Amino acid sequence: MTLLYLVRHADHDWIGRGIAGRMDTSLNDTGRAQAERLGRWFARQRAAGQRASGLWASPLPRTQQTAEPIARALDLPIQTADALVEVEFGAWTGRDFPDLDADPAWRQWNGARSLARAPGGETTLEVQARMVGFLNRLCADDPDGIHVLVSHGDAIRAALAYYLGVSIDLFLRIEVSPASMSVLAIDGWTPKVLRLNQTLDDGTLDDDGSMAPAS
Repeated sequence: MTLLYLVRHADHDWIGRGIAGRMDTSLNDTGRAQAERLGRWFARQRAAGQRASGLWASPLPRTQQTAEPIARALDLPIQTADALVEVEFGAWTGRDFPDLDADPAWRQWNGARSLARAPGGETTLEVQARMVGFLNRLCADDPDGIHVLVSHGDAIRAALAYYLGVSIDLFLRIEVSPASMSVLAIDGWTPKVLRLNQTLDDGTLDDDGSMAPAS
C-alpha cells in the first residue's frame, strides 16, 4: 500500500481575491508560518518512525516554499513535478473575482467543469488526468512507499474527486484549504481517502504530530 499525503500550499495574497494561476506568487507572512508548522508536524511523524520515501512539489514558488520546511523535517530533497502544477487559467490569470463574476464563461466554468475550458487554458478533466496519472505511476513504482506531494487547491480537489468517485461537476463540494492535508491509501484494491482537508489551524491536525480521529 502506498500512502500519499496531498498538501495544498500555504497562504498567499491572492487567496480569496482572484486567480493567481501560474504566476510567480510567493507565500505571505501567514503562509510562511503555516509552512513552518507543517514542517514541524512532519518532523514529529518522522520521529515517531514514519519515514517518507519522497517529497514532490509543483514548480511554482508558493508550493516550493511550502515544501521547504517539510524537506528539512524529512531530510529529503524536493522533487519538482510538473504534473502537480496549478490549473492553467489562461486569460483569467491575474483577474480579481468581482471582475470575473460578470463573465458568463466564468459562471459556466464553475457550474459545469466537465464542459468548460479556461480561455487559453485547461479543462478540469485535463488537470485530473495529469494528477491521477502521476499519482498512479508513483504508486506503481513504489507500492509500499510514503510520499508527500505539495500542490494546488483545484489540482488536489480533482484528484480527490477521482478517488472518491465524485463527478467533476460536483468537485467544488470538496474543500481543500490552504496548508491543508488529505491522505490517500492506494493498493491493488479499492483506493481509500483516509483523511480530508485536515489543517493545523482548525485542530484536525494537532501540533503534537497526531491527526484527529477520522469521523
